[in-house]
Amino acid sequence: MNGFGEYQVIPIKNKYISISLAIFFFLAVYIYSSLPWAFSWGPSSNYQNVSVRTTVNVNESFPEITNISCNNGASITLNAGTTKTINCTITIMDYEGGANINRTNITFYYYLNNSVDPNDNNTHYTNASCVNTSDDGLYTVNWTCSLDLLYYANNGTWTANASIWDDMDNSDTFIKNFTINALYALNVTSLIDFGNVPVGDTSTEQQANITNFGNRDINISIYGFGGQNETTYAGLAMVCAQRNITISNERYSITSGAGYAAMTSVQTSYATIAGLKIIQQTDDTLQVINSTYWTLHVNVSTNPFGICNGTVVFAAIAP
Repeated sequence: MNGFGEYQVIPIKNKYISISLAIFFFLAVYIYSSLPWAFSWGPSSNYQNVSVRTTVNVNESFPEITNISCNNGASITLNAGTTKTINCTITIMDYEGGANINRTNITFYYYLNNSVDPNDNNTHYTNASCVNTSDDGLYTVNWTCSLDLLYYANNGTWTANASIWDDMDNSDTFIKNFTINALYALNVTSLIDFGNVPVGDTSTEQQANITNFGNRDINISIYGFGGQNETTYAGLAMVCAQRNITISNERYSITSGAGYAAMTSVQTSYATIAGLKIIQQTDDTLQVINSTYWTLHVNVSTNPFGICNGTVVFAAIAP
């Protein structure tokens, strides 16, 4: 105000100052309106949408079987005339910890059968007493299930079906196929003893039983030689203390009472016994046994004497 009571107007001399003030004011308003977006985690510009974090603590996870390995993954060859123990390792992963698994079982069955079928030595085996054998101290554990397979269990594709349960009764199952190989095998009466036979006579008929020790039907092929040395005594049935008995004088038949003349002579190389087929065992209480019948003629022309010994080789072959 001047001395006369009037205000004095001081003009802005630089127009650029006015422009700068206008820009500053505009930026201040913009920044203020943007502060919630710039300094908040969730809202979008002008709070059109908001992102909110979520969280949960998952427990009681389900166990998982990651693999089954039986017989170390190899095909299975059974043991002739007895059992073959195979071990199936079930690998399990559980985020609650491997120690959380409390029971495991396995069913091992022929591919034409079902897991729920009753146990049968030809087609179906189970083990509900598997054991914990190893773990990694964290999430993975191995359980082992042993199975004793009989020699006449069917050859071909078999299925291993494993089930597991944890402490919360959560469970898992896993199925994997394996192979049992064909087994052609037999057992024969250990000694064919013709007894005392005078020179020029024929022995009484002796029975030799052949048992199917495998898991397939079989035919039988045989040949013979004197003593125990095939190379030295080929062509002989017996090597005696004095002289020998030729192989043509040792004969066999699949029919009892056929008589020496009607019987077949043993050969020096494999020959199949005609009409003899021994089927695979299917009755768990009864082995499959077929009989053969044998005689020996002591020829006057060779005039042997004393204890005589020979060998007959029996072989199981595919029909």
